[in-house]
Amino acid sequence: MEKAKLLIVDDERRMCIVLKTAFENSNYLVTTANSGESALAAMSVETFDVIISDVKMPGINGLELLQKTMEKCPETRVLLMTAYADTQTAVDAMKNGAYDYIIKPFNIDELRHKVANILENRSLRKENQELKQKLKNQFSVGQLVGKSKAMRHVYQLVDKVAQTDASVIIRGESGTGKELIAQAIHEMSPRKDEPFLPVNCSALPENLLESELFGYEKGAFTGADKLKPGLFEAAGGGTIFLDEIGEISLSTQVKLLRVLQSKEVVHLGGSQTLPVHARMIAATNRNWKRLLKTVPFVRIFIIVLMFFLYFYRPCGTKNRTFRTWLLIFWCCRGKTQTTLIQRRWTF
Repeated sequence: MEKAKLLIVDDERRMCIVLKTAFENSNYLVTTANSGESALAAMSVETFDVIISDVKMPGINGLELLQKTMEKCPETRVLLMTAYADTQTAVDAMKNGAYDYIIKPFNIDELRHKVANILENRSLRKENQELKQKLKNQFSVGQLVGKSKAMRHVYQLVDKVAQTDASVIIRGESGTGKELIAQAIHEMSPRKDEPFLPVNCSALPENLLESELFGYEKGAFTGADKLKPGLFEAAGGGTIFLDEIGEISLSTQVKLLRVLQSKEVVHLGGSQTLPVHARMIAATNRNWKRLLKTVPFVRIFIIVLMFFLYFYRPCGTKNRTFRTWLLIFWCCRGKTQTTLIQRRWTF
């Protein structure tokens, strides 16, 4: 078991020596400081579990040290040593963050007991936080919350998808949380530290959408007075989320297909190809069966589609039915084959 680290601060050297010996004999790692200034210097080098400090000291006193400790090391517990006449000061200090206090003169065993209680409480709080986080991770992903069988399956799917570089399309009615699914996939992926850039395809005219996605060169069109990188560049190694992908025009689909196939993008009005490292996640509220019959649409998503999540009813509907469609596309001898697995739950 790792030894607890104590910092003892007192301008009386004899007190520091006595306490250091007592706690080292009780299997603690002890550092001493004879002033508030030297205590802050020690805290800048290492982190302590508990600080035992006298209240009255020249220079930075115990109350000032408490304040600076709360600012720099909020996880460190502070125990103040005070004379009987300063008891009210110590009580006020506890209201401002001190964990406990002890009145001089005191019994060493009493001080040991207080320190042991501080460390035990700290350990319990840490275990409690870890348990809460474990439960949160078990019953939620990103901003998604739920513990039903259906939602647990969603978490499993999101986790599996997130660990791949596959492009994703999410189908669901308005209000089913398609963007939340996309964000969860991004946050659980190795790309989580890179940008997540959402784009509402239905809200932008064709020309504006293309300039946002692919970028443009200076003079590419009227008003293009400077070079502008597109979102595929801005995303870096992150994720681009194209919402309402079913609303984009045929010409934009063709250009998007070229980007997805070659992993390269060309600015509008430019000729130089630039590498694309971003992952694409798309979403639509349109009927997937009709989309599959639409040849231009399928030409794009037969390549990019790996997982297809379908929420049957909008969020908030009682006793709603949840369906997950997993469509896996692969190419074999020049022919595209499709496998469809359907699972259905009610919750």
